[in-house]
Amino acid sequence: MFEPVQLRTFLAVAQTLSFTQAAQRIGMRQSTASQHVRKLEEAAGRRLFVRDTHGVELTEDGEAMLGFARTILEANERAASFFAGTRLRGRLRFGASEDFVLTRLPEVLEGFRRDHPEVDLELTVELSGTLHELLAAGRLDLVLAKRRPEETGGRLVWRDRLVWVGAERLRLDPQRPVPLVVFPPPAVTRARALEALERQGREWRIACTSGSLNGLIAATRAGLGVMAHTKGMIPPGLVQIPPRSGLPELGGVDFALLHGRRDRAARGPAEALAEAILAGGDRLQLP
Repeated sequence: MFEPVQLRTFLAVAQTLSFTQAAQRIGMRQSTASQHVRKLEEAAGRRLFVRDTHGVELTEDGEAMLGFARTILEANERAASFFAGTRLRGRLRFGASEDFVLTRLPEVLEGFRRDHPEVDLELTVELSGTLHELLAAGRLDLVLAKRRPEETGGRLVWRDRLVWVGAERLRLDPQRPVPLVVFPPPAVTRARALEALERQGREWRIACTSGSLNGLIAATRAGLGVMAHTKGMIPPGLVQIPPRSGLPELGGVDFALLHGRRDRAARGPAEALAEAILAGGDRLQLP
């Protein structure tokens, strides 16, 4: 009933919320991506996306289709791998931004390990900026990390917005500097927060610096200050700071997959893990 190629296109659009970005990721024209989604909607008899001049959003039926699409594609990939009779081997050095500590990325990695038991997967969890540096130095084969929307490197997994978050009872005094809870440099969220406040002319102070996401969450829950965070990954116990606080907009953020270039033996495993992450990209937000 549902064609795998149409389901892959649907997932790409659902994760990027853009037909243009989805088409670029899959390697097809935008008109072809639109046609795939239209045919899938006809097969389902339901509208999966709401499209207007402001962007693309999933409908309730589209949200339901996400789970079905992943299940069908994962079963298809397992069957293809089984009958092809080929088994991936080797070492894969994978780096993931600490943003994913609280998400369902472990489920994606568990599925990869189950399907490719002879691949030695080495996981590095670091700041996005550090991961980019390690990849450039040839110390990682594949990286899942933030990039700025204006950057084009890598394969876009999904797109979100950065927002200010804090403890529910936190009240900011507009007459005093904004207390910030931040990662150390070269963190993307730190740079974006400082740039936005500087453009607004708003005074700020560093209330807490930690290289650990759990440390930042604890400090923010305690009311020490506010932090810039991905909207789709707001940790439990924290809330988005409302616009009436007067804090500046932080803009969008992309999460992308970037491949290394120095280890040919890792290309097969890296591509297999990349496809698994792309197929389950929407699971990389907090439930």
